[in-house]
Amino acid sequence: MRKVTKAQWIKFSIITLFYLLFTIWTGNYLLLLGIFIIFDIYISKYVSWNAWKKSDNPIVKKIAEWTDAIIFALIAVYLINLFIFQNYKIPSSSLEKTLLVGDYLFVSKLSYGPRVPNTPLSFPLAQHTLPVFNCKSYIEWPHWPYHRLKGFGSVKRYDIVVFNFPTGDTVALKVQNPDYYQLCDIYGRENVWANKEQFGDIVYRPVDRRENYVKRCVGMPGDTLQIINNKVYIDGSPLKNPKNMQLNYFIETHGALWTDKQFRMLNVSRDDYAHAFYNGEDSAAYLFEMLGIKPNSSGMFNPVYKIPLTQEALAQIRKMNMAKTVVVEPEIFGGDGYYPGKSSDMGWTRDNFGPLWIPKKGAVITLNPTNIALYSRCIVNYEGNTMKVEGDKVYVNGKQTDSYTFRYDYYFMMGDNRHNSSDSRVWGFVPEDHVVGKPVLVWLSTDKDRSLFDGGIRWKRLFKWVGNE
Repeated sequence: MRKVTKAQWIKFSIITLFYLLFTIWTGNYLLLLGIFIIFDIYISKYVSWNAWKKSDNPIVKKIAEWTDAIIFALIAVYLINLFIFQNYKIPSSSLEKTLLVGDYLFVSKLSYGPRVPNTPLSFPLAQHTLPVFNCKSYIEWPHWPYHRLKGFGSVKRYDIVVFNFPTGDTVALKVQNPDYYQLCDIYGRENVWANKEQFGDIVYRPVDRRENYVKRCVGMPGDTLQIINNKVYIDGSPLKNPKNMQLNYFIETHGALWTDKQFRMLNVSRDDYAHAFYNGEDSAAYLFEMLGIKPNSSGMFNPVYKIPLTQEALAQIRKMNMAKTVVVEPEIFGGDGYYPGKSSDMGWTRDNFGPLWIPKKGAVITLNPTNIALYSRCIVNYEGNTMKVEGDKVYVNGKQTDSYTFRYDYYFMMGDNRHNSSDSRVWGFVPEDHVVGKPVLVWLSTDKDRSLFDGGIRWKRLFKWVGNE
């Protein structure tokens, strides 16, 4: 037995203490076997763990040193990304003006507790596809069941939440928006699978490898949610709107096009004001008639913009008399394809939706045609059961039953940019096992509409805490 220094014992004790705390946190006590390895690394040293780096060849030695550094960095990034926080960039305008396109966020995994990965063997920082190689960034075996470690709290109403896209389990690689299930509603499942030229290969992705989405939680487990004329109600009571909630408005000007400066003042991006409707355009006359917009004194129509606005921006337009007419975008422009889909059409729309009860862990429902339409995806896709309906009989996992008990809590998520958000109104509930974390900090924000020296970096948003607002 070689002599062990005091410093070795101190290092061993500190590392072992942290390792024990980590083991208790994960609840996987098989990890305790790792203490024998730590003991050998710092104390007994029977195995020469660094032998591969001790070559006399300087080239081999340098390669070994770089390999060691890269492996350590990848493991550190993997563990930080898995258990503490990950970086996320806002890709779309569904949460504007709360979170902006071009915001880079730190997403805390500790806020709700980090998940043990379903697919632990994966390349760090690649969600599902390795760039350049264009192949899967993960290995499907081993596949671990859902387990969430203890965090600082749980999802609350009004929280902004990052989660894995619920209907992203099956993906048509060439057409990912609308999602696979909407494509099947529109074109039929057989056509989607048969037409690879149009839709591409159909692939399956585990929960932790589905696309990351970010929305605001408005409906909690056990709530009954309804939307009436763009207003959200929970159990019959109106829900307070987020401070920066936006709706689309048709704005008739006094005759002239607005300037870029005016749009900047209203905090409206170029993508949002790229198009104005004119008198000579096809269908413009019908549109103006529907909106109640009249010709001007010369018999022509003034330019009309369709833009998303917060209540603050709308008040500013009216205060400064910038518009002749302001009309909220009618329901007809909301499109179709809302949950639970065309095959079980409930008649719900973008602005008038529900009432819809949100599943709660342990709650029991009766399996009737309406509930099967609303909750079959939860029962089959999210909770891993089989279900078959034969006449008036329902079979779950091969057994006839007339009820079902939920194993997960579910949430209803919406974007603050209400008329420009694909959210739970379209694809339904977010199961608890899909919750990734909570955005806590904007560490960088870039504006693609402006150059680097003309506001390309939004300095005022740097290191801005993300609140519930």
